[in-house]
Amino acid sequence: MADPYCEHLASPDPWVLALSIFLVVGILVSYLPQHYKIISLSSSAGLSPWWVLLGTVSSIAGLTNIIVLPTSQHDMACCREISGSACTAALLGIVQVGLQWACFMIIMVLFLAFFPRRTDTEQIQAIPDEAEEELPKPRDAVIVGSICLVALLFAGLGSLFFIVQAPAQLLGWANFLGVTASILASIQYIPQIWTTYRMGRVLSLSIITMLIQVPGAFLFAFSLYLRVGAQGWSSWLVYCVTGVFQGCLLAMAIRFWIRDKRLERYEDRILEEERTRNEPNERDPLLATRRMSTGRSTGSSTLRTTNGDKTRDGRSNGPLDTLYQPTPPEYNSLSSDSNAVNGRQASEEHTSEESGPESVRQR
Repeated sequence: MADPYCEHLASPDPWVLALSIFLVVGILVSYLPQHYKIISLSSSAGLSPWWVLLGTVSSIAGLTNIIVLPTSQHDMACCREISGSACTAALLGIVQVGLQWACFMIIMVLFLAFFPRRTDTEQIQAIPDEAEEELPKPRDAVIVGSICLVALLFAGLGSLFFIVQAPAQLLGWANFLGVTASILASIQYIPQIWTTYRMGRVLSLSIITMLIQVPGAFLFAFSLYLRVGAQGWSSWLVYCVTGVFQGCLLAMAIRFWIRDKRLERYEDRILEEERTRNEPNERDPLLATRRMSTGRSTGSSTLRTTNGDKTRDGRSNGPLDTLYQPTPPEYNSLSSDSNAVNGRQASEEHTSEESGPESVRQR
């Protein structure tokens, strides 16, 4: 093994190797919540189409950048002289960028597959009225898909041309791709920050993904720096810029999430108080029984009569019934006697009137 650089790759640093493997697993795990949230909601509402477009093109430029870098070309050339495990360790940097590109391409595909529709009432209700205009239009999906395809072909065919036909210009092409990726990554989160701010909702944007990726972006940039050094600044700078803007978006998303949770708890508390206020308590049956018994006693008193010895239902009046009569017994007896006297006087007068004409005729 004549190349000293390949001899260095033959015995990789265990710490750098462990960090690279950790980052590969972390990249894959960090994107899974975002993929799952879009699929579970069956909607990509909340994702800016321009964030998806710029992120996809940026990942394409970043992947082709690290592939055509002279350092990466040297690493791949050394794989013919070192063992398979050492070659895998040497190419973990390319694997990291390639995996990130693949994961973001999946986001782009899911964005198009679950493109938000204005006819979906459930999606419209989840968005404030003033933010409905932030929903992407069908033509935005066509623009995103078309430009991503063109960018993939341009970066791939351009890199192949410089590798085969102009290897001396390969570093310049790699720097161009790296700067392009950095610029696109820098402005990538501006439309997403604006969309999230206008909607005031997180919707299909995954906070868990950002919680993992914000610190992971700086760790990833440091890992690339250990591999390519300062000469490959165009490779790791893009991830530093991405981490800063993604951190701003994460802070906004957490703020909206906390606000929504507080509103949910407040609404649940109000509903619980209303439910408790309307539910019968342990005193209600006793009060209801008392009202029913009072109603029956009042109603039964109206069935009693003041004349005669029997009530309407035919039962005899007892001492208590007489006591509860509205008219005193003495007054009742006097009135009955006076009624009897008046009746006898009226009958005598009637008899005298009938006998009057007969006595006249006899005379």
